[in-house]
Amino acid sequence: MGKIRRTFDAAFKKKAVDLYLRDGMGYETVAKELGIEPSVVRRWVEHYQAEGMTGLEEKRGKAKGPGIGRPRTNPEDPETKIKRLEAENALLKKLLQM
Repeated sequence: MGKIRRTFDAAFKKKAVDLYLRDGMGYETVAKELGIEPSVVRRWVEHYQAEGMTGLEEKRGKAKGPGIGRPRTNPEDPETKIKRLEAENALLKKLLQM
């Protein structure tokens, strides 16, 4: 089985970042104290330095803006669908007569 992904709230992440930036602790020390991986602390610090508190908020499952992601398909209007199906039927009839 794979690892269970834990999520942390912004306050916990801020505490880890403060221990690193303000208290001068290393990634390893902060990670041991809080029971997380050093790479996680490093990522949080980088996000905090780049974006501030918004960098520490959960981003998974949120759209980044309009037009992002898979485009939605517009259903065919009934008239276009009828014309397409009639053309398809005509072609099939022609093929059956050969």
